[in-house]
Amino acid sequence: MPSLDSLNTLHTLKVGDREYHYFSLPAAAKQLGDLQSLPMSLKVLLENLLRWEDGTTVGVPDLQALAGWLKDRRSDREIQYRPARVLMQDFTGVPAVVDLAAMRAAVAKAGGDPQRINPLSPVDLVIDHSVMVDRYGNAQAFEENVDIEMERNGERYAFLRWGQSAFDNFSVVPPGTGICHQVNLEYLGRTVWTREEDGRTYAFPDTLVGTDSHTTMINGLGVLGWGVGGIEAEAAMLGQPVSMLIPEVVGFKLTGKLREGITATDLVLTVTQMLRKQGVVGKFVEFYGDGLAELPLADRATLANMAPEYGATCGFFPVDDITLGYLRLSGRPEETVQLVEAYCKAQGLWREPGQEPVFSAQLGLDMGEVEASLAGPKRPQDRVPLGQVSQAFNDFIGLQLKPAKKEEGRLENEGGGGVAVGNADQTGEATYSDGTATHALKHGAVVIAAITSCTNTSNPSVMMAAGLLAKKAVEKGLNRKPWVKTSLAPGSKVVTDYYKAAGLLSYLEQLGFDLVGYGCTTCIGNSGPLDAPIEAAIQQADLTVASVLSGNRNFEGRVHPLVKTNWLASPPLVVAYALAGNVRIDIASEPLGTTPDGKPVFLKDIWPSQREIAEAVAKVDTAMFHKEYAEVFTGDAQWQAIEVPQAATYVWQNDSTYIQHPPFFDGIAGPLPVVEDVKGAYALAVLGDSVTTDHISPAGNIKADSPAGRYLREKGVAPQDFNSYGSRRGNHEVMMRGTFANIRIRNEMLGGEEGGNTVHIPSGEKLAIYDAAMRYQAEGSPLVILAGQEYGTGSSRDWAAKGTNLLGVKAVVAESFERIHRSNLVGMGVLPLQFTAGDTWKSLGLTGRERFDILGLTNATLTPHMPLTLRITRDGSETQDVRVLCRIDTVNEVEYFKAGGILHYVLRQLIA
Repeated sequence: MPSLDSLNTLHTLKVGDREYHYFSLPAAAKQLGDLQSLPMSLKVLLENLLRWEDGTTVGVPDLQALAGWLKDRRSDREIQYRPARVLMQDFTGVPAVVDLAAMRAAVAKAGGDPQRINPLSPVDLVIDHSVMVDRYGNAQAFEENVDIEMERNGERYAFLRWGQSAFDNFSVVPPGTGICHQVNLEYLGRTVWTREEDGRTYAFPDTLVGTDSHTTMINGLGVLGWGVGGIEAEAAMLGQPVSMLIPEVVGFKLTGKLREGITATDLVLTVTQMLRKQGVVGKFVEFYGDGLAELPLADRATLANMAPEYGATCGFFPVDDITLGYLRLSGRPEETVQLVEAYCKAQGLWREPGQEPVFSAQLGLDMGEVEASLAGPKRPQDRVPLGQVSQAFNDFIGLQLKPAKKEEGRLENEGGGGVAVGNADQTGEATYSDGTATHALKHGAVVIAAITSCTNTSNPSVMMAAGLLAKKAVEKGLNRKPWVKTSLAPGSKVVTDYYKAAGLLSYLEQLGFDLVGYGCTTCIGNSGPLDAPIEAAIQQADLTVASVLSGNRNFEGRVHPLVKTNWLASPPLVVAYALAGNVRIDIASEPLGTTPDGKPVFLKDIWPSQREIAEAVAKVDTAMFHKEYAEVFTGDAQWQAIEVPQAATYVWQNDSTYIQHPPFFDGIAGPLPVVEDVKGAYALAVLGDSVTTDHISPAGNIKADSPAGRYLREKGVAPQDFNSYGSRRGNHEVMMRGTFANIRIRNEMLGGEEGGNTVHIPSGEKLAIYDAAMRYQAEGSPLVILAGQEYGTGSSRDWAAKGTNLLGVKAVVAESFERIHRSNLVGMGVLPLQFTAGDTWKSLGLTGRERFDILGLTNATLTPHMPLTLRITRDGSETQDVRVLCRIDTVNEVEYFKAGGILHYVLRQLIA
């Protein structure tokens, strides 16, 4: 450890027969003042600064600023934070490894040693985002999906295996193992980390950053972690500190306990709605209160997981006996568990009953008031009580349904009894045949029901509830409706182990919830195709249909391009909606179906009791974790058979359509770029509020007639082999063509028309955004993006910034930015600018046909949060100057921007 330890805080701790060195917070308090009331999450940051004090990046004033946070409960101080490790998933991990490989190539070209490019912090990459639900509803689905995954992704996986052998401190968890966040929770996370140095063993809090926004899930285990862009994660793994302002911390007090029939999913949807209303973007949330004693670790992880959905940097839980119990259950060594207890108690990081830290703001919830809920139809914070889902759907599509007469509009469903009641004269219906019968598909039809995503599949209570509900439904003679695509995609193999131990897996399979894979499937858009007749029926009648998934994201166009409404729900409610078949059935009061002898079956008839769920959860044991994680990095025979080239630098294949040498570091050995005013820029797009990184970054399917599709066809790739954008993140040629190409993005330059098109202003032609950008580049014209509030919300997609850069966009001017995307833009040398004084592109009357200058930019004057001038030129002559705020937020970011980006900064240092 490099610490100067100016405050003399280095102590020793004896646990069993081992001695650990640590930097003591109580010792620091003797000089910094009482720290007991500091939020636990800030204590973790303070320990990090103590341990890394070097007089340059961390000094005593930084320590004093963090201790002084208690006075104003906020701080403008910028600190340099160094997490213990980095977590990646393969969609974001592949481009990160591509960048590392390109950096090695650049060092080699400059005459240096390429092996100087190595992660300095441990990196775990879990391959979990590539499996798609191509096969479902049968016992062979898992094996067939794995085979398809390996065939589709052979190049990518060979590249990752090369990275695993070429780089130090870099481990890969093979496909078919689990979701990175669940693997992190069940195996990788330790709560207290250790490191050997100079003959000593140092103990310190386990901390991390991850390239997936749901890295926050690990906060449920008392591990401080959050999502960053791949760009920022790469810098962290290369030894660069994460530059951040000391955050505000919002305390969320939990009291009481959940009522009978209410799940952790209902709780997290309620908390998400409350915290979005509170406004916690860029802040830490810390849960406290005696209600935590009633909250199992898996429920805590569920709440921590959805921090991106409620907008916080993280949702932190303190360490207590429940933490220790989970560490033991999940098979952590007893030595680790004992160290966690001793260290956290010695540091004041242990939760005590009645503890009330000081927070920037506080709110609370009596968990006894939580009600059964879903969230939708397109935002995770839009919670809808279960009994109001039908009305919420009707409101969304503008249907004003009259009560149906008893004999009108009754449609006998073919899939196991039950009826769907609607108006006889309602429009929007199509028939299709599944080969055995003809069915009518209507508005609100549930065409996807997926038990998926780390949020809930890591939680045995809600998973067992789904299995028990399935058991009771089968015993009542119910079945899923035939138009519902059902899938079970757990976050780890432990889930199927405990399902089998509880005797519940077979009942899920009888309802079509067969295992389809271990990974992020439907929640990230890997839902796979719907059956062709169903897709045709949806398109024929322009039906507004639904998905119900146990995930955390339901943004428009994310789950499936033909599914316009998406509802987040607990796993048992996912099963219930598969039985009902339509979200316009009020499953809180209407029957899900009928028994073989015609008796109606209601949700309350098959909902499991808390006692039944607890008895099932008791089947989960430590042996399952030991079994499944014994050889977690080994992989199956297909993984092991992948040939790995042994070379310090990657041998790029010019004909590869998956992995290409990116142009980011071309000319890196030359002089620094000059920061200067932007003159005569055109608008590439004018966008509204809450534009997500799903809208910006290429994601989902690649259309054959899109710029990316044309590129792949020119390379000889057939449309059926296009795979997804996510799987091709290692090829900048595909990704830059797919940036801003989302089918649901609305460009106001075209009157809000959906799809990735724009107007090339000089010619007036309507073009794909990529094609227009390339024409502007050929003409030497810089570009800007205009946007509304919360620009870049959602997942931490590095390509949302990389693609923006490659298209030639010099600046994004928005009303506000989401935290990670703003950082990523700076990290790729794109200037984030924020309207001030209540200005918006709408209030300024901007159409995107104007020319734009950004004035006040020079190397010498660039500082954080400096005001700049946006000069707007209308009709070639009339000009208007407005003030905008430079959202380069820290001194470090200024240096990164001057170097052309954060990785450019690191690489230039290494070459120098």
